[in-house]
Amino acid sequence: MPGLEAWVSQMRRREFVTGIAVSTAWPLSSWAQQRTRPPRIGVILNFAETDPVGKSRLSELEAQFGKLGWADGNNVEIQVRWAAGKTDLMLAFASQFVSQPVDVIIAHTTPLVAVLKQLTSTIPIVFVAVADPIGPGFVKSFDYPGGNITGFTNIEETMGGKWVELLREIAPSVKRASMLFNPETANAGGGGIYLKSIETAARDTGTELIVSAVHDPADIDEVFAAMAQGSSGGVLVMPNAFTFLHRERIVAQAERYRVPTIYPQAEFVMAGGLLSYGVDYSDLWRRAASYADRILKGANPGDLPVQQPIKYELKINKKTAIALGLSIPSTLLVAADDVIE
Repeated sequence: MPGLEAWVSQMRRREFVTGIAVSTAWPLSSWAQQRTRPPRIGVILNFAETDPVGKSRLSELEAQFGKLGWADGNNVEIQVRWAAGKTDLMLAFASQFVSQPVDVIIAHTTPLVAVLKQLTSTIPIVFVAVADPIGPGFVKSFDYPGGNITGFTNIEETMGGKWVELLREIAPSVKRASMLFNPETANAGGGGIYLKSIETAARDTGTELIVSAVHDPADIDEVFAAMAQGSSGGVLVMPNAFTFLHRERIVAQAERYRVPTIYPQAEFVMAGGLLSYGVDYSDLWRRAASYADRILKGANPGDLPVQQPIKYELKINKKTAIALGLSIPSTLLVAADDVIE
């Protein structure tokens, strides 16, 4: 990350000078009792500001804050920034919130939390959609995070096997499945955490698994072109920032080459994808608001356990299935949370 070391050094010095009386003179849990102004919540989303998905996530967060009694501009100040997956914006917005400082930061995705971790060890951070918080050192453990960071993961290891099973159920002709991900943005969610369950399900269903690392949009096209050779190819799209950013291209290539594809998030199906099974991200954002609420009322983030997903959703695009010549099994129709006609 160009210039990160210099930024971090500067911000750490500023944090020490401005925060020593606040952050080291008493514990994090005492913040609520020491304020003389309405608390500030900094929210950084790794979406573009124009992305309707990002707007929906923010609406869920704000609505939950309202239910918890927090009214922006009244008894709380909520500042929102849109990083759009850009490193320079992540660094700039994180630096702004550290230098003010805000009282709690809600941060979306691993790259953003990694930047914040280098800038502050005192301001409470609640993360959303981090695959592996232990590996990068964000927390010491799920039960007792320690430090100033806690939050909500978007990972459940057995989901990988479920993707294989669902793809074979809706498209029985699939005998080869390409696992599509970008290793630069994948972190543990690119395949590592899911890989064991994917391999097990592939073996149990007689499906040949092909690992397809993509590094730029053109690579996506090549994967689908390769899987279109013959009539037995399918694609498993892994959840990571790259695949989500390029979801419309991925869906378009699946349609162009008529390759049955399963996705990790409902937004792919809303864009025309065949089916998705994954975490209910709206639920994660609502729960993030509850943690921020507890911190503002005096809880120490290090004592709040990291939580895994508890809600999942299956969505099917019936129009896309028909276009691919697929008949949706009644079992899937019954199980689906939403069927797009």
